[in-house]
Amino acid sequence: MFRVMDRGDRWIWEKAAASLNPSQVENTLLQLSETWPPAAPPIVDVIEKFPLGEAALLHLLAMSSICATRLVRHPEILLWLGQPDACLSARGYEQMANDLRALAGDSIAAENFRALRFWKGREMARIALRELADVAPLEETTAELSQLAEICLSAVFKHWNSELRQRSGSPDAEFTMLALGKLGGGELNHSSDVDLIFLYSNEGQVSPRLSYHEFFNRLGKKILETFATRDPEGPLFRIDLRLRPEGSAGPLACSLESMEHYYGGFGETWERLALIKTRGICGSRELAYEFLRQHQPFIYPSSPTPDLLDEIASIKRRIERDIVGQENLGRNVKLGAGGIREIEFIVQALQLIHGARHAFLQEPSMLKALRALHQLDLLPRDEVVKLDEAYRFLRRVEHRLQIDAEQQTHTVPQEPAVLRRLALSLGFSSSREFTGALQKRMRNVRSIFRRVISEKSAEAKPIDLAIFSDQRRATKALADLAQASVSFHIAPRTRQIFRKLRPLLLDWLAKAADPDATLNQFVRFVQAYGLRSLLFELLVTNPRLLELLVKTFDASQFAGSLLIRRPQLLEDVTRSENLDRGIAIEEHLRRLASLDLTRASLDGVRAYRQTELLRIVLRDVLGLVDLAKLLAEHSALAEACLLFVNRLLGSEELTIIALGKFGGREIGYGADLDVLFVGEDIRAAQNLVVAMAQPSAEGNLPTLDARLRPDGDKGPLVCSLAAYESYYLRRAQLWELHALTRARSVTSPLQDQFIDMAQRCWRETSQRADLFNQIDNMLERIRRERGSGHDFLDFKTGAGGIIEAEFLVHALQMKAEIWNPNWNDALEQLHECGVLPAAQAADAKRGYEFLGKQNRFNASERCRRTTKARGSSRL
Repeated sequence: MFRVMDRGDRWIWEKAAASLNPSQVENTLLQLSETWPPAAPPIVDVIEKFPLGEAALLHLLAMSSICATRLVRHPEILLWLGQPDACLSARGYEQMANDLRALAGDSIAAENFRALRFWKGREMARIALRELADVAPLEETTAELSQLAEICLSAVFKHWNSELRQRSGSPDAEFTMLALGKLGGGELNHSSDVDLIFLYSNEGQVSPRLSYHEFFNRLGKKILETFATRDPEGPLFRIDLRLRPEGSAGPLACSLESMEHYYGGFGETWERLALIKTRGICGSRELAYEFLRQHQPFIYPSSPTPDLLDEIASIKRRIERDIVGQENLGRNVKLGAGGIREIEFIVQALQLIHGARHAFLQEPSMLKALRALHQLDLLPRDEVVKLDEAYRFLRRVEHRLQIDAEQQTHTVPQEPAVLRRLALSLGFSSSREFTGALQKRMRNVRSIFRRVISEKSAEAKPIDLAIFSDQRRATKALADLAQASVSFHIAPRTRQIFRKLRPLLLDWLAKAADPDATLNQFVRFVQAYGLRSLLFELLVTNPRLLELLVKTFDASQFAGSLLIRRPQLLEDVTRSENLDRGIAIEEHLRRLASLDLTRASLDGVRAYRQTELLRIVLRDVLGLVDLAKLLAEHSALAEACLLFVNRLLGSEELTIIALGKFGGREIGYGADLDVLFVGEDIRAAQNLVVAMAQPSAEGNLPTLDARLRPDGDKGPLVCSLAAYESYYLRRAQLWELHALTRARSVTSPLQDQFIDMAQRCWRETSQRADLFNQIDNMLERIRRERGSGHDFLDFKTGAGGIIEAEFLVHALQMKAEIWNPNWNDALEQLHECGVLPAAQAADAKRGYEFLGKQNRFNASERCRRTTKARGSSRL
């Protein structure tokens, strides 16, 4: 070390101490002394006689850790930079390309393009050095960085184009790379992505098995892979293809004809803004020219849409909200309030508005376009001066932030030491002076942006969002419906349709019990549906369908989640003739049989049930069915699924008895099925219970609950007819005999014998003198053990609640020996027999239906929780 460092450690310490970053400079100089070539001139002489001055080199080492690392790894770069012709003046495209050819020769692709990567790193150090030495103006720096990227892209393209043509044959078509964004404008910074579109001239076949489309997409993929591959010599450039038609979902390369169709039918304002900066950088220049000629009317429309400024203002608001964040608006020099992007939007908006009439404005370079706006008197001179000054200042700050590690950062640091180093590097005496200058320029830009764009876009009527608890979140949700994310494509026609849909949607949301949750569900459904233009048009032209969606999302989380998971069900259900009528068990069974299912998979039955549950929910929320018919439809669907699964399993010799609400054909959303099994085949009953309880991605089937059997969970799952009779006559408690009020046979062969036996035992119980007292005691016990403790609020177990209404009718049935499993039918019979006066029967029916309606609002949520719980228990 001391051979090359003639003045020893003290020299290193003195140089480092005088720099902006002493520790980094000291470490770099120490490491350089260890890697310095023995045959090279002493490093002290190289530094002190550096063509741009010793201070310029130390400034680079202090501000750029990545350049310092390069020089340590390859000290020959420092020797090259020490030559006067290397960094005293700017280098043009040809000179840079000749340097690469001299360095790489004919083997540019060898070792993962190692020579190209080394050359790119060397050039990045040279360009950074010249900028930090203040010998390169902004235009020169951005032009050299852009040339550097173009040469890298051209070298990789030429290699893979030649390789693929040798392997697969040559398509009779042209290919070009179109640069957009900062590369398109010749304005790259030290860590820009390169925005590209891959374009080929026409479709065709290279061979019977390889189309032009496949060939050029393979070429694009090879280029991407090369630039994305990591290497010890460092990266090339980050390629971003998201500005191509259809974004990340589209093919890597598109034909000229497909581009024309896309932009003509679906092109958006943000795509017009992007294409302003388009230019061909490698491949066929003629094809790039033809693309720009064809799309000039799209990029510069003769009659811009009235909402152009509103769209640009909206894009900027979403950038600030979704990407920058409130805390960084004053520190992000690119995307913040008054940042670089606002200057670009001002210029590009005026280019879009006036570019068709003034060809002088059809310019990809931002600074050149800004000068053209002044020459055409489209911006006042003082505003042009402020924008030009702010742009140059903000770009210098951006470059300083990125030179350190060549990372894509745009936010001014808050740490005092780092902020002070940045300020001194830019020529300010203190952090406060720099911060003041930054704030002044960003305020100037924001003021002009508001005048040109924001204030002119604020003519739309404000939406009354008072119906929402979280108005900020609702605003974002509505904006997402109209615009989607910052990078997602929404066609102008889609936004126009949504403007018509929005007031209709808000009207229905205002009538919802929970507008916030309902809007959230609606947004999720739209995202899942995909073709939002088609959906919005459908909802605008069919207001009843919009009403149906909003009411469904408001009333049932189960139905909403099902629609979001399977949005095609909306059309399947609403387009059929079955929405206006109920479906009987027999028809359900015919439809299930037509699915041609086997016992190996019950997913077909589960999917069918989900669809039919949705149909029932839609009938319910639209008021197409009263409560009694609604419960009957639920029961018919459940019974059909049970019968069909039982047939698939080959268990038809098993007798199944329905009890509870299932027995009365009165089950609601998410209800279990209370059953008894009669016979000898325990395995058949077990298989049926397991099959019905098994959930899958297609949903679930109703669970069978056999706890009303003799001795409950401790008793056998299946009992013989004699065992049931013996139990009911000798050991059964009143509640078990009371439960027989709703007994109904579902399957043969012992169904008639069981019902006869059950009726005998039930009638014998009904003769008890204290029957009503015992039933009242049962009711009190249920309130104690299952009630919430709030008699008035608990509409199920509380005083005057659902269970009390059911026990009342069942007690009167037993006393009058009126056997009928259905509550409504039994109530009617009690009235006809004179047990209940007409007025009392009518009051009981109205009260029962009212409580049943309240109960059903929670039922679909219980259904969802049941499905989730089953999945959890399986795990």
